[in-house]
Amino acid sequence: MTLQPLARAARLRPGARVAVVAPSGPVPADRLERGLDLLRGWDLDPYAAPHALDTHPRLGHLAGTDEDRARDLQEAWCDPAVDAVLCARGGYGAHRMVDLLDWSAIRAAGPKVFVGYSDITVLHEAFALRAGFSTLHGPMTATEVFLKDQATQESLRSTLFEPESTRTLGLDAAAALVPGTARGITYGGCVSLLAADAGTPGARTTARGGLLVIEDTGEEPYRLDGILTRLLRIGALDGISGVVCGSWEGCGPYERIRPVLADRLGGLGIPVVEELGFGHGPTALTVPLGVPAVLDAPADGGRCTLTTEVPALV
Repeated sequence: MTLQPLARAARLRPGARVAVVAPSGPVPADRLERGLDLLRGWDLDPYAAPHALDTHPRLGHLAGTDEDRARDLQEAWCDPAVDAVLCARGGYGAHRMVDLLDWSAIRAAGPKVFVGYSDITVLHEAFALRAGFSTLHGPMTATEVFLKDQATQESLRSTLFEPESTRTLGLDAAAALVPGTARGITYGGCVSLLAADAGTPGARTTARGGLLVIEDTGEEPYRLDGILTRLLRIGALDGISGVVCGSWEGCGPYERIRPVLADRLGGLGIPVVEELGFGHGPTALTVPLGVPAVLDAPADGGRCTLTTEVPALV
């Protein structure tokens, strides 16, 4: 079965109500407040979910209990007054709470803007597979890249308010690892989370016709090799049309990472673009997931781009 476009959320308007949730790791209060202020500067009406600043009573790597983190996301999504749900940060914890969500109720509430990356990959996959909703792989409200990088801020702001203006993505550094042109439905995120999600209840069983979007942080080259090899061995990459690589922050010198990507992905016989400009790096462009897109990787060294065939939001 070939991947199909997912239901897109409505674009935001001035005054839109925005919930900021913490499905994963604990959130620094000062950074969250700075992020909320930035959103207020965009004429949005943001608020921190009730447990956004919690820390688990025994497990300090989690932002509150699994039940509370799930409840914040559930209540925000099912509140008709809330137009968007933005994640405060990644870290770890989404795997622990994703099955506590009432996906029937979420599906009934309809699509909304949902933004995050890193550990949030687990939720991107769940929204796609359990609700049929498109989401945004984009910067999180209480992270330094969102607070400090203007290109990151502008990519998200434009996507939220003027999605037609951000249909073509790609920093100047983007290059063809394997040249060619591909069309498919975007999906993916943090590649180690995709591998961890495989085989779990409700996980993706096919990606045929998909344009795989991947990045990661803190994974040594040999670990990236293992992650990609696992995805290859279980058939998770069978039938995909192309691969779009973002940043590999903290994964070691890129001259050691690039050969791994070339070795593991080059044999697929499909276009592969490197360093498009999303993920954990110094700039985190907003990439729509669940939409038809064209990957252009010219063999002559021309600019590599990912262009969605429809705006990220309606």
